[in-house]
Amino acid sequence: MNIKFGGTEMKLEGTQVAVGEVAKEFTAVKNDLSVFDSKDYEGKIRVYSVVPSIDTGVCSLQARTFNEEATKLGDDVVVITISNDLPFAQARFCAVEGIENSMIISDYKDHDFGLKYGFLIEDLKLLTRGVVVVDRDGKIQYVEYVEEATHEVNFDAAFEAVRELI
Repeated sequence: MNIKFGGTEMKLEGTQVAVGEVAKEFTAVKNDLSVFDSKDYEGKIRVYSVVPSIDTGVCSLQARTFNEEATKLGDDVVVITISNDLPFAQARFCAVEGIENSMIISDYKDHDFGLKYGFLIEDLKLLTRGVVVVDRDGKIQYVEYVEEATHEVNFDAAFEAVRELI
């Protein structure tokens, strides 16, 4: 699959996921450098909010919007923003922006999420923008790969998919 990044066509690595598939388990790195394991959130509704870099305007907006919405979605919903930024930069961003209701994790080390979910931009080794919603049973219920990575995700569609699962 190809996307655009700033108007330039880019190829995605890995295998894109689709609605109805079982969500693949993956590991990443938390801001404190400990291991994030997606298995730890089985039985919860998971929103994977995927961004290229937390330090850009559109990515920052996406992280803040999902963080704000997380408080309204209830305890059964876990919002996880994923980028390839270093955990130190992510921790600084969370502190400055007041990100407390969702978590931000890094896929920089092994690109496990990016490859298993097909979000890794081949030439840049950044993640492309998108959203994946996984239900309590571990099935994917919503997927969006944004065609132009510098554009916003469809927040309304993602939130509606989550509300249907609550």
